[in-house]
Amino acid sequence: MSDPIPSLTEALLDAARKAGAEAADALVTEGTSLSIDVRDGRLEQAERSEGIELGLRVLIGRRQACVSASDSRPETLAEMAARAVAMAREAPEDATVGLADPAQLAARRDADALDLADPSPEPDPAALEDDARRAEAAARAVPGVAQVQSASAGYGHRRMVLAASNGFSGGYARTSRSVSCVAISGEGSGMERDWHSETRTFQAELPAPDEIGRIAGERAAALAGARRPRTGAYPVLFDERISASLIGHLLSAINGGAIVRGGSWARELLGREVLPPALSLIEDPHRPRIAGSRPFDAEGLPTARRALVENGVLTGWVLDLGSARKLGMESTGNAARSVSAPPSPAAGNVTLTPGEAGREALISEMGTGLLVTSLIGSTINPTTGDYSRGASGFWVENGQIAYPVNECTIAGKLPEMLRRLRPANDARDQLSRRVPSLLVEGMTLAGA
Repeated sequence: MSDPIPSLTEALLDAARKAGAEAADALVTEGTSLSIDVRDGRLEQAERSEGIELGLRVLIGRRQACVSASDSRPETLAEMAARAVAMAREAPEDATVGLADPAQLAARRDADALDLADPSPEPDPAALEDDARRAEAAARAVPGVAQVQSASAGYGHRRMVLAASNGFSGGYARTSRSVSCVAISGEGSGMERDWHSETRTFQAELPAPDEIGRIAGERAAALAGARRPRTGAYPVLFDERISASLIGHLLSAINGGAIVRGGSWARELLGREVLPPALSLIEDPHRPRIAGSRPFDAEGLPTARRALVENGVLTGWVLDLGSARKLGMESTGNAARSVSAPPSPAAGNVTLTPGEAGREALISEMGTGLLVTSLIGSTINPTTGDYSRGASGFWVENGQIAYPVNECTIAGKLPEMLRRLRPANDARDQLSRRVPSLLVEGMTLAGA
C-alpha cells in the first residue's frame, strides 16, 4: 500500500500547478495525542485527538499566499489551490520571496539517524492514568503539601512531510511521552505552588512518575511561608529550570526577522561580544532523541551544527531564505513554519558552555542575593533590551538559603546581563535548550 502522506503533498503541488501557480510547496502533518489528568485520586479528564493538517504555499512571481485545511478530499485540495492562487495574485510583491534553488536542498530527506520516533506501541490509557496517579500520590505524601492541583501524563506521535516544486520531498516522525505534577503548600492567601515535569522522546527513558511527583511536592513545600525580599541591587541566580529564558531573549534578538525589522537591541552587535569570553552558544540540530532536532529545515535546506556565539562573540544571525535575502546573506537553515503560514527563522537545539562549579557553589559565593526558581509575567523591550520580570524563589544570606520569597521584581538591561553571566554545571542533557543555572551580578530587585 502506498504511503498516503507523500501522495497528499504531491496532489497539493499538482493542484497548485493546475490552478496557475508558478511554484509551490506543501506541508502535511498527521498526529495523535493522548492526555490523562487525575485529581484527588480520580480520573478528571481523558483526551485523545487524531488529525491531519494540510498547508499549501503558492508563488506567482514575487507574490505568495498560504492556505490550510484539515480535509484531504480531492475537491478540498483543488479549492485550496484555487483560493491560494487568487490570494497570491492580490498579495503585495516581495523581491525576497521564492523557493530554494535545487542546488541548496538537503541531501538527507529523513531523520532515521536522529532517533526521533520511539517504535514502541502507543501506551494504553490505563498506563497513563497509572502514571498520573502515582505522581499525584507521591506529591501528596510530601510533608507540607496541602493539595495537588493537577497530575497529568501524555503521549504524542506526529509525522510531517514537506514537498516543493523545486524537487524537494522529505519527512519524518516524532514521539513524546510526558508526566507532570503541580503541588500546593499552605492555605488561603498563603498558598504557594510549584511543579515538576519530564518529557522524553522514548518512553523507556522517562523517569518514574513517583520521582516526578515527589520533586513537585518538595518544591511546593519549600516555598511555604514565602515573603517579599528587600529592595536593592543584588546578585541573582536563575535556576536551571528558568535560566534558558535568558538565552531565549538572546536568540530572539539575533533572529533574522527582528534584524530585518530593525527592532532588536543586538542589531549592531554582529562580530562583537555578547557573552563573557569563556562562553559559547552552540546550535546543534542533530542531537539524537532531542525534541528540537531535525535533518532539514522548513524550506528543505540542510541543517548543521554551528556556533551562534563563539568565545563570547556573536558570529551570525538566525536566518531563513527570506530574511537572508533581505540582509544580503545566505540562509543558515533555520526556517520553521506551520501549515498556515510561510517560513520564518527560528533557532532549535542550543547548548551554552557550562561552568565548573555546581549550583550550590554559586549560592555559597553569592553572599546575599536572590535564587529565582519561577518567573511571572514579563516586560521585555526587544529594541532596547530593558528587562523586568516578576519573580519568586529563595533569599540567600551568607551563602545559604535563608527563606522563600515571592512578589518581587527583578530588572536590568539584557545586553549587560548577558555579558555578566556566570554559568553553573547543572544543565540537563535531555533538553533542547541545554542551559545551566546562571548567576547575574548587580540586578535591581524590588521587594518590600
